[in-house]
Amino acid sequence: MGEIATNLSAIQDRIAEAATSVNRKPEEITLIAVSKTVPLEGLFQAYEAGQRHFGESRLQEALPKIQAMPEDCVWHFIGPLQSNKAKAIGNLFHIIHTVYNERQLKEIEKCSRQVDVFIEVNIGEEEQKAGILLKDIDDFYQSLIHCKQATFRGLMTIGPRVESSEESRRFFRALKEQNARLGGTCISMGMSGDFDVAIQEGATHVRVGSAIFGSR
Repeated sequence: MGEIATNLSAIQDRIAEAATSVNRKPEEITLIAVSKTVPLEGLFQAYEAGQRHFGESRLQEALPKIQAMPEDCVWHFIGPLQSNKAKAIGNLFHIIHTVYNERQLKEIEKCSRQVDVFIEVNIGEEEQKAGILLKDIDDFYQSLIHCKQATFRGLMTIGPRVESSEESRRFFRALKEQNARLGGTCISMGMSGDFDVAIQEGATHVRVGSAIFGSR
């Protein structure tokens, strides 16, 4: 078994352990392999090991990968969503995780198909991060549900940089509470360093890159 396959197996074991620790089923968790900057060969190795969900951050980089990979792959856009590229991204990707402003919605409205979206929340209110603040989320949610081409799935966040993953728990818990209030069925939170805690706090989608493909 190659290194990527070995890493994937280890991640799946950790997902199962985190889920069962809070009486959740491991199959409730979608592992998104963050494949940005990873050569196509790495994606094929992950695919051969059973991985089907991939996360990309740039339209230009993702396009040849999407064209080359088998059709049963599910593509998640997880990078900064430039409004002038939102229509093209919506027509190419299955799910967009980084929607948080009206300009993006206006472009998604022009898509030729329905697009599943997460609202990106700046849960730690960090100046350097994208995403909507919790105090503004209700108004934006109303705009989103009136966008005919966007289907709201839930909330997404990138947790603040902390010393220990345990420090992320309160942020993930707060997102879960807001997600339940809005009626979201999915929550996208947790990355290589903190996905175990995110799963314990309700994550349905975790985004893992370096722990699968190595540092880049």
